[in-house]
Amino acid sequence: MRVAIIGQGYVGLTIAVGAAGAGHEVIGFDVNAELVRLLNSGQSHIEGITDQNLHGFIASKVYRATTDASLINGSDVVVIAVPTPLTEVREPDLTYLHSAVELIHNNLKNSALIINESTSFPGTLRNEIAARISGIIHLYVSSPERVDPGNTAWGTKNTPRLIGGLTPEAVKKATEFYSSFCDTVIEVSSPEVAEAAKIFENTFRQVNIALVNEFAQIAEALGISGREVLDAAATKPYGFMEFNPGPGVGGHCIPVDPTYLAYVANKVGVPATFIKRANEVNLAMPAYVVKRFIAGAGGSVKGKSVVVVGVAYKANVADTRETPAAAIVDLLREAGANVAWHDPLVGTWRGENSADLTGFDIAVVVTKHDVVKASDILKSSYIFDCTGSIAGADGI
Repeated sequence: MRVAIIGQGYVGLTIAVGAAGAGHEVIGFDVNAELVRLLNSGQSHIEGITDQNLHGFIASKVYRATTDASLINGSDVVVIAVPTPLTEVREPDLTYLHSAVELIHNNLKNSALIINESTSFPGTLRNEIAARISGIIHLYVSSPERVDPGNTAWGTKNTPRLIGGLTPEAVKKATEFYSSFCDTVIEVSSPEVAEAAKIFENTFRQVNIALVNEFAQIAEALGISGREVLDAAATKPYGFMEFNPGPGVGGHCIPVDPTYLAYVANKVGVPATFIKRANEVNLAMPAYVVKRFIAGAGGSVKGKSVVVVGVAYKANVADTRETPAAAIVDLLREAGANVAWHDPLVGTWRGENSADLTGFDIAVVVTKHDVVKASDILKSSYIFDCTGSIAGADGI
């Protein structure tokens, strides 16, 4: 098959590599000309996808990246894999998705299978994609991405793939496509079911993270170790699933997807109060961390040199989207601290460069990458650890 994938980020490039590896001819479209240049030179920006992989696919002419939208014409399959973030007022932002739909409408002149992998609320495929493309009859399927950056155990091949289409023919063709590089394909009754499953998966995680973050604050007020309580609870062999407290949530899914679910719930007259409360708890965690950090550092950080360790949203990835580190840095600076940050995987962030880890009065650990040595962190006189990985440090 000739496959065009719109968006070459974490999701799009992952699917491109999977499809190219199965022998499909893949066109990877992206508006970022520098990214396209790097990809065509065989340089990967995604953990788990090696430069060697890209070089092989490019050499065998089964993959190429482009900024030329006209090249999607003639494709048998077109996959939408663009960001679906939040607006400044934390509402769903479908700007990128609508741009992708317009690109398809203007450039795809043949009938094709159109797949949406971008996460969004139920009804997106039917109302925001299919309804906006006219003139040519296409087949439409929703198959929301399940990419977990940095996860070496679960990837595109072995993570079950959900498929919900507008017609049985669309589902059949999508099953044929995904089965060429995915072990398990699960057909559901409608695209709305597939879309809802994805956002509920991450809402489940958001709610449970909020619960454990709230409990951590309760435990601290009671004078007991919240982490020890959680470890004790986890010894129960049934009816309990372990989550750990932290400085909030980050990334492209957990801070975003529950808001998409709450948005569509309000549209149909069901106030998503539980989901909204979970969002509130996790968004408030950076302020709680800073409050605890300042108290532990003697009641004031004014004029003190502080290093924030780890600004990526999770360990061992370079992704800073929605990272709680941003709010922690800003709040510490508002409190008068001289703040730098250390993250060897990120390197450059918000116009600043990663600092050396040593030479600071005090440290707050937001994210602990494996390459960062605990012994270097422990050289600071006071450490507040959000990860539970630094022995002897104060923390959540």
